[in-house]
Amino acid sequence: MKIFQLRAVVAIADCGNFSEAALKLELSQPAISHAIATLEEELGVPLFARGRHGAVLTPAGERILYHAHQALQHLEMMQREANQHKGLHGGHVRIACFRSVATHLLPKAIAQFHFSFPEVAVTIIECPAFLDVEDVLRAGRADIGITCLQGGDEGDEFDTWEILRDEYVALLPPNAKISDREITWEDIDKYSPVMIPSTPCGAILHNHLKIVAPLMNTTTDIQEDSTIVSMVNQGLRAAILPRLAAVPIPQKMQVCSLPIPLERVIGIAILSSALHVQAVFKFLEILQKFDFKTLAECSR
Repeated sequence: MKIFQLRAVVAIADCGNFSEAALKLELSQPAISHAIATLEEELGVPLFARGRHGAVLTPAGERILYHAHQALQHLEMMQREANQHKGLHGGHVRIACFRSVATHLLPKAIAQFHFSFPEVAVTIIECPAFLDVEDVLRAGRADIGITCLQGGDEGDEFDTWEILRDEYVALLPPNAKISDREITWEDIDKYSPVMIPSTPCGAILHNHLKIVAPLMNTTTDIQEDSTIVSMVNQGLRAAILPRLAAVPIPQKMQVCSLPIPLERVIGIAILSSALHVQAVFKFLEILQKFDFKTLAECSR
């Protein structure tokens, strides 16, 4: 069944004959006649009674005309919806990201986007870890992902842009005694086992520590960053977290750069093969120009 066959049914019913319907649709009369004949053959019932006075709907034709009107109306609604998404007077942008980005970085960028394009809806899909962000992009459930870039491991599957470097920091209890010298791995290890995140960001840290501090006793038995921060603040242990994941950091807690620094690179990712609407590209422009570094520093 073709769309032009439905349009032919409606036009003939409106005009009362095949020749006027052909003029209305800017087609030849044989083309209209063929469209109706093939549709009647597909459906197995006659739609029009032909005579000297034109074409009159059969009882079956009257019912099918109703459904043809409904189908064409829905097609028009689909086109209108698509046009809204192609433009900036409607539509939807879906962003997948992990918790610390969703909490501290994205809201201000979304507010700026809404100021310029108030009719475009924006949804945040919060993921447990950055690898989940990539899976959501692959599944087509998000248009844009904020993830950790892993030195080109994304390959050709994603187009990526770096927006921020987030350092890993040592969190020590408020009563920790630290000299004026730079902190050492031994200073941190006094509060062993040192808590590190169990997410893929924790795997990046674990691999770093295996090289630079192989004797440090660590644990990944706690999932939530906020729980880790709270335990450090109560003097129970030390921890190493990405700074953004530790925010908000209690005032009396001691925060130190690692003896041998480590950063996670946070960036934007989109699926290279995906077809994106204009609203997605406008949001990408805002993300690429946004001063995330200053925003992250203000969040400390």
